Amino acid sequence: MAKIISSAEEFYSEIAKPNTVVDFYADWCGPCKMFAPLFDQVSQEASNSNFIKVNVDELREVADKYEIKSIPTVVKFENGNETNRNVGSLGKDALLDFAK
Repeated sequence: MAKIISSAEEFYSEIAKPNTVVDFYADWCGPCKMFAPLFDQVSQEASNSNFIKVNVDELREVADKYEIKSIPTVVKFENGNETNRNVGSLGKDALLDFAK
């Protein structure tokens, strides 16, 4: 299951790791609620990746820094650097490819 991030410090520590996939979401967001089970499922299947979740309402400073304007947004980081971004939900195969 994807780890839910509770602080900016924890976020920066996690994205410093190789191959980190971040789901930016909000509790009130319908598409985010539909995407969450798939994100958690893929996080268990793609063991070579680090999957984390960031609630944009709780970590507004992180969402602002990475210019998250629409949710869900999935961002991939390699050792602290953004390498890929997708705005909107992904299907299972697309998310697995995104995480590679």
